[in-house]
Amino acid sequence: MRWLVLGCLLLVAACGRPGLEDPSMGGPKLDLEDYFNGDLVAYGQFQDRFGTVLRRFEVEMQGRWDGEVLTLNEDFTYEDGTTENRLWTLRKTGEDTWEGTAPGVIGVAKGEERGDVFNWAYSIDLPVPDGKLRVSFDDWMWRLDERRVLNRAYVDKFGVEIGEVIIFFEKR
Repeated sequence: MRWLVLGCLLLVAACGRPGLEDPSMGGPKLDLEDYFNGDLVAYGQFQDRFGTVLRRFEVEMQGRWDGEVLTLNEDFTYEDGTTENRLWTLRKTGEDTWEGTAPGVIGVAKGEERGDVFNWAYSIDLPVPDGKLRVSFDDWMWRLDERRVLNRAYVDKFGVEIGEVIIFFEKR
């Protein structure tokens, strides 16, 4: 009986997420190397699985595309004044596929672009007050227009959704 309940929970946790086959939102093609090349600002929040906002943040980003590698330098400032830096290194592995690494990421993040949408998945050790929390991200981005991208990431622990991160990116 316990396995049946666990299976049902996992099935429910996987329902309702976007797919690369979903209809376009009508925005321009995302092209990570174009959109994220330059200076951006982002505003976001983490909310638990019940919708309670637990943390808000702002991110100053500098992206650089050198023709082979996209480097994203992200400086987070949280509402409580704490800061964090994350440096992503992304490599284009095919016409629409990417791999990325960053400190704390377990292994390699893998992603795919399709039109105005990008999806990638990875596990990461996030810093928390009493150490680190290992979680998995199912991360979705949609290009809304020339300057804006909407990001919604589903955060799982042991295959069960524990929350979401919602971010709004804007090119400067």
